[in-house]
Amino acid sequence: MTRESCEGMDLLIQAELDGELGAAEAAALTVHLAGCETCQALRQSLGSLSARLRADAPRYAAPPHLRRAVLADVASQPSWRGRVATRWSKRDAGWFGAGAALAAGLSLLAWLPLHSPDQSNTDAFVSAHIRALQPGHLFDVASTDRHTVKPWFDGRLDFAPPVRDLAAQGYPLTGGRLDYIAGRAVAALVYRRDKHLIDLFVWPGSGAASFHVVQGYNIFAWSQGGMNFRAVSDLEAGQMDRFKHLLTGKT
Repeated sequence: MTRESCEGMDLLIQAELDGELGAAEAAALTVHLAGCETCQALRQSLGSLSARLRADAPRYAAPPHLRRAVLADVASQPSWRGRVATRWSKRDAGWFGAGAALAAGLSLLAWLPLHSPDQSNTDAFVSAHIRALQPGHLFDVASTDRHTVKPWFDGRLDFAPPVRDLAAQGYPLTGGRLDYIAGRAVAALVYRRDKHLIDLFVWPGSGAASFHVVQGYNIFAWSQGGMNFRAVSDLEAGQMDRFKHLLTGKT
């Protein structure tokens, strides 16, 4: 790749890690990364830094008056109008990151996360799934053995994702990888149903169950045992629902 072809890719990579890329931009970035070792190395470096910050940086709840001041100031900025409602839910309104603090002109002693994967990031999960379908992006660890896949995440995440083998039920585990949604490192477990691949994204938290269809991909969302789950695939919705029920034990 030439220097000219890489121009602006650093911004796309940062936006991808923050879960802010649309499907078209994500596809363009995937094509570029497939042939550019320099940008591949940059993405890996920035992704590792983001994961370390999320896992190790101290977090503090913002006082109510400071939270209100930041939200009011951010909402007054033209480039931020219309985004505050979707990127600041009631759950994470008490937290904010260095980017928001800078935008508000504030200086904080601690780095605080702006947001985490939630229902407002549905497109980001689809984009991550589409990226993974590109050659060489699907697995960090390729194995049908959950006793191999689960330990691989040790030390790479600040939580232990539950890993189940559903081969006997027709949904074999095929591997896993680290992914980044809304700037948060998540576990991505890869299952297969016939010729269809299913990405199961996992991270700590809780939320309401839901079902969405985005760009022809079915997305099932649920929470269980202190973990959030998002299953994404072009597999028929009824079979996806069966997959969810097998994982939750509600058969």
